[in-house]
Amino acid sequence: MPEMLIDYYKAIEDSSAKMLEAAKLKDWDGVVRYEGACAVLIEQLRHKSQQEELLPEHRREKMRIMQRILRNDAQIRCLAEPWIAQFEHLFDGQPHMMH
Repeated sequence: MPEMLIDYYKAIEDSSAKMLEAAKLKDWDGVVRYEGACAVLIEQLRHKSQQEELLPEHRREKMRIMQRILRNDAQIRCLAEPWIAQFEHLFDGQPHMMH
């Protein structure tokens, strides 16, 4: 369980890396599962960051972590594009409902 604010960033990065590995294996259920874990951690981070600030010595580490998360996300999106296109193709010709 994360204790310090930086630990949340590390946990999110870990889930992001697991999402990327699942995407490389075309395990889309796994991607969704790790994405859910990321969403929970991000919400916890938001809550925790309202109660405390990131220590000055952790700010550089946060930047590096965020850059790695963004790189992972970009790679996941590239891997997912064919899957998304295939998924969208299933709905070609179908009437689209707006909610």
